[in-house]
This record gives sequence, C-alpha cells and structure tokens, in this order.
Amino acid sequence: MDYPNDQAPGAPVRSGIPEHGRIPKYYAVKARISQVMDELGEGGLLPTERDLAVRYAVSRETVRQALRELLLEGRLRRQGRGTVVAGPKLEQPLSLASYTEGVRRQGRRPGRNLITLDRFPCSAALAPEIGVERGEPVWHMERVLLADDERVGLESTYVAVARVPDLDTDFDPDSSFYAYLRDRLGITFGDADERIETVLATPREALLIGAPPALPMLLIHRLSRDTQGAPLERVRTLYRGDRFSFTTHLASQPSGG
Repeated sequence: MDYPNDQAPGAPVRSGIPEHGRIPKYYAVKARISQVMDELGEGGLLPTERDLAVRYAVSRETVRQALRELLLEGRLRRQGRGTVVAGPKLEQPLSLASYTEGVRRQGRRPGRNLITLDRFPCSAALAPEIGVERGEPVWHMERVLLADDERVGLESTYVAVARVPDLDTDFDPDSSFYAYLRDRLGITFGDADERIETVLATPREALLIGAPPALPMLLIHRLSRDTQGAPLERVRTLYRGDRFSFTTHLASQPSGG
C-alpha cells in the first residue's frame, strides 16, 4: 500500500480514499473545504453554503452533507448565522485529576453551572456503589461543565450525605468537588474504575449542554474510592464528542514468575 509522503500521524490511511479510488462526491467536497479551513485558521468565517456550492460546482445538499460531518467532528462550529473554524478539542486525561485541573492545563478557564442539588434515600442499586445501606441519605449534584463559558458537558455526582453532610451550604458548586473533599474534609481519592461509551444525549441533556440531539456524546461512568479503599462517589459525565478527546498513559506491567 502506498502512503503519501505528507501523511500525518494518526490521519486516516490514504486520507480515507478506498483503493478503487471512487469516493462519494460530498467526501471530495469535504476534503476541499478542509483545505479552506486550514487557510482560514481558528475562528475564520467559512463561505456560505451557496458560495461553496458554486465554487465546487455541486448541489447545496452535497455541501450541506460535507458541513454536517465537519460539524459533528468538531472541526467547525456555528456562530450566529455563520459557520467558523473551531479550535482544537479539549484533551481530558483519564486519571484521578479533576475536570478543573484538566481544563486549566490547556490554558482554558473551567467553570460549572449548578442544575440540581438534591437529597434522597439511596436506592438498592446505588447503595453498594457509594458504600451505604439502602434508604440512607444521598446527595445528587448535577452541573453543566464549562470551558471559557462554553457548555461542553454535563456531570451527575452521587455521594453519601454521611461523607459530605454540609454539601448544600459549605460547597461552591462552581468550584472543584475534588478540591473541596481534599482541602475542607481531608478526603483523598485513592483509585477509581471508569467505563467509556458513546451515546446520544436525551432531549433534556442536549438542551442543558446546548448541543444538537444527534451529536455523539462520550459518556463516562466513574466509581471512586478513597485511600482506604472505601467507596466514595458515583459519577456519570457526558462530554460533547465534538469538543473532547481523552488521553491516557499506558505502561507495561511486570510479568509474574
């Protein structure tokens, strides 16, 4: 197989073009629009659908399909009545570092908007995940995640009231929950289990995040424990698939004897 000399690491092999060389018309237009985006740079205003259709001698529906894919990939974003070149995706480490720390490392300003903070009797399914008995009081805190005031995710945290009894009066919901546990309560995270999947947001979730219902989301389920191994929190976090990627460091494990 021949590889282009300028093939970027991580790019689709042969730029995604099949060996037989036949590609859909919209995909060819998408590639040409990508070149225009590279020339415009982040924040650059893309020509209108009509202008692009005339430039490439295709129908507006062909242009529209190419733009839909670029929007879903997070390479373009809507701004007012126009379409502009988006910046790079936020890289969130798969680690016990908080969302706040991950966003700050990239020079962005993290924030959160509180949606709900409720107290309710723990269900049988949730109880073992946060280390309480069925019926014991549990907090549910739901917050929209922000990066430079842009809505990028939605986080639901479940934690036993016994672990954080004054969450409703002693915690600033715009701040880091992990920092609050560490600095105010002396609770340190030890380890966690995470599961990642792709989903579509519910109508309510899409409205809160400000995303189209058809936009793929990255869903992370996290079960955290403290340094003594006791269950601490259960978190469900949705991240916009067009604004986030996840990174992790892998190391080989020593083989057993």
